[in-house]
Parts: sequence; structure tokens; C-alpha cells
Amino acid sequence: MKLRAREQRGTILWDPDTYGRSHLGIRLEVWRPRGACRLLIFAAIHGEEPETTFALSRALRHLSEPSWDCAVVLAANPDGLIRGTRGNARGVDLNRNFPTRDWQPDPVAHRATLDERRDVLLSPGPHPGSEPETQALISLIDELKPETVIALHAPLACIDDAKHGPVAHWLAQRTGLPLVKDVGYPTPGSFGTWGAERGLAVVTYELPLASTDALVREHVPVLLELLTGADL
Repeated sequence: MKLRAREQRGTILWDPDTYGRSHLGIRLEVWRPRGACRLLIFAAIHGEEPETTFALSRALRHLSEPSWDCAVVLAANPDGLIRGTRGNARGVDLNRNFPTRDWQPDPVAHRATLDERRDVLLSPGPHPGSEPETQALISLIDELKPETVIALHAPLACIDDAKHGPVAHWLAQRTGLPLVKDVGYPTPGSFGTWGAERGLAVVTYELPLASTDALVREHVPVLLELLTGADL
């Protein structure tokens, strides 16, 4: 695929489709592939991880036409991204809201920074799959039927895949990040668990704690390889 010249990379060349609406009514956007969807990459299901949207957008803006087989969601939680909150506008951690066998109604604790204790509480939702963003992402995956989904997160600096599948191995080798089977703490109601229960290959790509310049140098090229058909 021919890539755009540097001076043309300030915008995304083509328009996305809408696959739903957030709680605040913001469009949930997907950039669809030209052919069958082999891979879906989504960012910012946690609004406090804007670097995931930044890096994925930078990669997407290199393209002169849609990816042949990779779909892109730049912000699975646009309400949280705009407000700078981990959860959506209702205070729900969307990555604990999926209808899984281990979903729990208890408040979800997370850390304000990596070196602090988990004492910031969010809701997992009033019931599994309660949030419009969750419902829309599930419907999108049902429609696209990707072989693999890569969920971009930050800043744990690892590649998380319980099955250590080929995409996870490729990402670990390509990035130098450790390949792990879990992130070291329980994640009831997570997207990864939901995918595993459905037999869907899910890889969590945890970007490191890094400047945007470092992400552009070290991780945008990896994302671009995925968009242009890396031999996984």
C-alpha cells in the first residue's frame, strides 16, 4: 500500500461509519477495511488512556486508502476520553461491563497513578452489558467477525494474551514488550474475558508509560504494520 507523504498526515483521508452512540450521544466511529475483517484494533475503552487514541490515529493517518483487512476504532469510550475519566459519562468502567460469567456488581478500584494504591472507585454498571458503548462494540464485532481483536491500553508495558497466540507473539517480538498471560490482578467483566468465552482471539497491547514522541518512534510503526497487513 502506498503511504501518504508526511505533509498529508494531518488528517484521516476517508470518513468512518457510525456503529452506535455513547451515553452522551457522541458517535461511535469505525474505520472499516476494504475487504473481510481479519483484525480489529480499538483504543480508549478507558478514557484516561488517551495515548492509545493518539498512537492509533497517527498510524491510521499514514494510509492513502482503507486497510485491506483491519478495522479501527479510535475511541471506544469517547465520553470518557473527552472528560478525561477512566469510565464513561455514567461512571462505568466499560472494561468491567461485558457480559461474562465472572462479572461482579462490586465497585471497581483502580489506581490514579502506577505507584499508588487502588482506591479510586468506579461502577461495573447496574448489570452486565448495561452501557451503550459496550452493547455497540459487541454488535460491531458480531457484524465484522474479526479473527483477532487487539485492545490498546496503557501504561503497563506488556502484551497480554492468556493463550499466547501468534498475534501476541508477533507483537511481543516486534515491540520487545514482555508477553504475559494476565495483567496480575482480577478483571471481572473485561473485554478479554468476554472474547475468550466466545472463542474470539483477543490480545491486549499495553503501551508503556512514555512521551508521545517515544510512542511515535517505537509503537506507531508497529501499529502501521498491522494496518498494512503484517505477516503475523
